[in-house]
Amino acid sequence: MSKKLLTILATAAVIVLSLSGNWVSKARGASSSYAPVLDPANFVTVIDNPYFPLPVGRTLVYQGTKDGQTQIDTVTVTNQTKVILGITTTVVSDVATHDGTLLEKTFDYYAQDKQGTVWYLGEDTTAYSANGKTDTSGSFQAGVHGAQPGIIMEANPQIPDAYRQEFFLGQAEDTAWVVEVGGTVTVPYGKLRNTLVTLEATRIEPGSYDQKIYARGIGIVLEQALTGTPETAELISVTGP
Repeated sequence: MSKKLLTILATAAVIVLSLSGNWVSKARGASSSYAPVLDPANFVTVIDNPYFPLPVGRTLVYQGTKDGQTQIDTVTVTNQTKVILGITTTVVSDVATHDGTLLEKTFDYYAQDKQGTVWYLGEDTTAYSANGKTDTSGSFQAGVHGAQPGIIMEANPQIPDAYRQEFFLGQAEDTAWVVEVGGTVTVPYGKLRNTLVTLEATRIEPGSYDQKIYARGIGIVLEQALTGTPETAELISVTGP
């Protein structure tokens, strides 16, 4: 999908806001009432959602730009688990570097319910600065200090579904809107068909839009900011199962 088309979609979203209210607030509940109830017995141990599979041992590498410099992100599905809200989550490591220098290291926590929806239950993240200082302020966990789980990928995503991806009031309030299903995209990894495109926004940064493209059997293959400072991340390799 071209950036021009995505800009049009972002504009369309603004029009939708004026006609039907703020989709960011309405996605699976407004901020004041959003509190999904998850039953640990309704979760499975294997995450195999077609658009967000997480087989243990898989590593995905992305290249792009962020904060005005090049960046490599190495995402690895570990064999570790963490119990959150009584649910056994899969731990995914995400290491960001610039010219070999560590920028950020994150452990994300995901779980899939029996219906096939993949939930996001928090992250432990550490950002590293050039002066040696570290920052863990981006960390949160569902069930702690009011943080709530969000949906990373629906079992059957359809246009124009909207859903909260994460919710920690004032810190993590990302919402996704499904804008295209069945497209094609070319990234360094190759040409991929049957893709899913989401437009993302957050109440914390009004007017800021991002795009993610997912490919069946892989997951995220392209991310880019549509507004503000240019940021991109393109898939360059996949190894493991």
